[in-house]
Amino acid sequence: MQARSYKLVIVESPAKARTVARFLGRDYKVEASQGHVRDLPKSQFGIQPDEDFAIKYITIHGRGEILAKLRKMAKGASQVLLATDPDREGEAISWHLAQALGLDDSKPVRVEFQEITKKYVKDAVKAPRMIDMDRVNAQQARRVLDRIVGYQISPLLWAKIKKGLSAGRVQSVALRLVSEREEEIDAFIPEEYWDISADFSAGISRQGKTPLRAKLSAVNGRKTAVKDEKSAFRIRDRIQATAFKVGQIKRKKRIKAPAPPFTTSALQQEASRKLNFTSSRTMQVVQGLYEGVELGVEGSVGLVTYIRTDSVRVSAEAVSSARDMIERTYGEKYLPKAAREYKASGRAQDAHEAIRPTDAARTPDSVKTYLSREQLQLYRLIHSRFLASQMQDAVYETFTADLISEGVTLRYYAEHKTFPGFTALYEEGTDENGQEIQSSLPDFKEGDPVRILDILTEQRFTQPPGRYTEASLIRALEEKGIGRPSTYAPTIGTILSRGYVSREKKKLYPTRIGKMVNAIMLDYFAPVVNLEFTAQMENRLDEVAEGKTGWKSILREFYPSFREMVENAESKLEKVEIPDEVSDVPCEQCGAMMVYKMSRYGRFLACPRFPECRSTKPVLTYIKALCPACGAGLLEKTTRKGRKFYGCERFPDCGFTSWDKVAEKKCPVCESFMTERYRKNSLWLLCSNETCRHHEQMEEAEEAEHA
Repeated sequence: MQARSYKLVIVESPAKARTVARFLGRDYKVEASQGHVRDLPKSQFGIQPDEDFAIKYITIHGRGEILAKLRKMAKGASQVLLATDPDREGEAISWHLAQALGLDDSKPVRVEFQEITKKYVKDAVKAPRMIDMDRVNAQQARRVLDRIVGYQISPLLWAKIKKGLSAGRVQSVALRLVSEREEEIDAFIPEEYWDISADFSAGISRQGKTPLRAKLSAVNGRKTAVKDEKSAFRIRDRIQATAFKVGQIKRKKRIKAPAPPFTTSALQQEASRKLNFTSSRTMQVVQGLYEGVELGVEGSVGLVTYIRTDSVRVSAEAVSSARDMIERTYGEKYLPKAAREYKASGRAQDAHEAIRPTDAARTPDSVKTYLSREQLQLYRLIHSRFLASQMQDAVYETFTADLISEGVTLRYYAEHKTFPGFTALYEEGTDENGQEIQSSLPDFKEGDPVRILDILTEQRFTQPPGRYTEASLIRALEEKGIGRPSTYAPTIGTILSRGYVSREKKKLYPTRIGKMVNAIMLDYFAPVVNLEFTAQMENRLDEVAEGKTGWKSILREFYPSFREMVENAESKLEKVEIPDEVSDVPCEQCGAMMVYKMSRYGRFLACPRFPECRSTKPVLTYIKALCPACGAGLLEKTTRKGRKFYGCERFPDCGFTSWDKVAEKKCPVCESFMTERYRKNSLWLLCSNETCRHHEQMEEAEEAEHA
C-alpha cells in the first residue's frame, strides 16, 4: 500500500507545532526546529573580514538529530513550508533551514503566522512566498556586528579586568544609560523649597463640611518660589492676617483618550508597573499565549497575535470585533461613532499588528480555568488594553477657583469624572508618583467670603532624577532608537546576569564592575556606546531589510575604524586589579574569610584560596518576615531563570515558597500571612487567603516609587 503523501510545515517551538498541527489536519505534518539550527561557532570568531566578511556557519550543538529528522521528513514530503516567526530572526531561521535541508529558497517555501488561529493558519499555508533575503541579510548584518563587538572587546576585558566580562553593541549602551543616571544622582545638590497650602471653607453651604485645600499661587501678583523657612512663615502670617474671598472661577471639560494597543515595549513596561513582571518574564509568559494554550474541547489556540512588534496598527476585522464586544458589554454610549486609528512612531517598522487578542470575544474570564495565574494576568492586561483602545474618551469636569486677598492668591483645583468611557475597563499605569487630585466640586461662587481653617507649611527638597527601572529603561531605549522589540528583554537580562547592574526594589544600580566597564567603553570605544551612532546603525539595518542598502557595506564602513579602537585599547589600557570584596563568613573547610564572587545566577561566597580550597556557599538574604508555615527565617531566592521568590530556610524540611514577598504584618481580618504588592505607584499589603483578600496601603508608600 502506497504511503500517504504529506506536506511538511516547520515551526520553531513544539508548543506552536501542536497548535498548528491540530488546525491543518492529516494532510500535514508539523515539526519544530527548536529555534536556530545554524549559527556562528562559539569557539571561533567565525568571520573573515579580509575575505569580505565571509561567514562560517555551523550546526548548533544538539541540533544535529533535529536536522537529521527534518531532512528525512523533507525527502518524503510533497511540499516543505517554513513557518518560523514573522520577523527578521524568523526569516533568518527559515533561510538556515532551507540551506540545511537543501531546499530551493528561490521557490515559495515561506509562510507567516501573525496569529495562530485556525483561519489564519489555513489561509497562510495556501499562500507561501519566497524567503525575503533582504530581511535575512538585515539579521546577518546585526549578528555579525554583534559578534565583531563582542568577540573583540570581551577578550580585552578578560585580560585587563577579569574573566567572564563581556561587551555588546546594545548592552553597552544600556549600561551607559544606567551608569550616567547614577552619576546624575551622585552629582545632584538638593535645593530647599517650601509648600504652602490652606484648608478653607467658602460660602454658606460649605460650613460644617469637610474642608477644601488650596495651594499658594501668587504673592503680589507674581508666582513665587518659597525657598526658605523665613519666607514661608512670612507668607503664612500674611495669610492669617488677611481676609479672603472667592475670585475667578473656571469650569472646564477635560477629555482623556485611551492609550493605543500594546507594542512589545509598551507591554513590557505596563507588565512591570502593574504586575511586577521583569521584561524577560513578560516575554516568556506572552510567548505561551501566542504559541497556543489548551482550551479543553476547543483544543490548543493562540490567544494573542505576534508578540514582537513596534506597531500600533490593528486589522479592520479585529477593530470590528472589538466594537461589537464593547457595544454588547458596555452599551452604545461607550462606543465612538468612528473606529479609532493609531499611528506608529517614526522609527517603527510597522511590519506586524499591535499585540491584541486573536478573538476579542474570548474574555479573560472565559479562559481563566485553562491559564496559569501569570498567563491570566497578562492576557487580561492585553485584552483590556485592546478593548479600551476602541472605547469612548473619559470626560472630566474641572473646577479652578482663585482665593484672593491683599497681595496673596491661593488656588483650588478639583476634577470630577462625569463619564468613565474607556476607564470603566482600563487605565494606563505610570512610572511617576502622581499627585492626588481633589474630586470635590464645590458650589460656592465668585465674591463669597472664605474662611481659612488651617495653614500648612512643609519643607521640601528638590529630588534627583529617579533611577531606571526595567520599564523606564526600555522606554528610554525605545525613545532613543536603541535596539528593537526583540532585543529589550535580552539586553537587560545580559547587564543583570553579567553583574554590571543590580536590581533592588525594581531600581537598577550600576555595580562597581559595571562602572569600570562603562568607563573603559567610554574611554576607548566611545563611538560604539554613542547613542546617536547606535540609533543610526538601527536605521541602517532597517535600510538593509527594505532593500535600500547592501548588508556588507555596513560592515565595510564599521570594521576598519573599530579595529583601530581595539588595537589602541590593547596597547594603552593597563591591567586593573579588582580586589574581591571580603565577607564576614569564614570558610568551613580552611577558615579563611570568604569573598564575594559573581556567577550568571548572582552573587555567591567562595574561598579566596581557590584552587587549593574550592569551598563555596550561597549568599543568604533574609527578609524581615518569618515563615508562615513553621516560623523559621524566610530567604530571598532566585530561580535559574533569574526570577525572584521567597522560601523557608528549613527547606526541604519545610517547603513553603511564595512568588510575592511575605509581609511582617498578619491579616487583621483572618490572621493569614499578607504579601507585598505594588499598585498605582504605592506599596500595598494583600491577604494571601483567597476567601479573604483583605488589602491595605502601607504608610511608607513613598518608598514604593517606580521612577
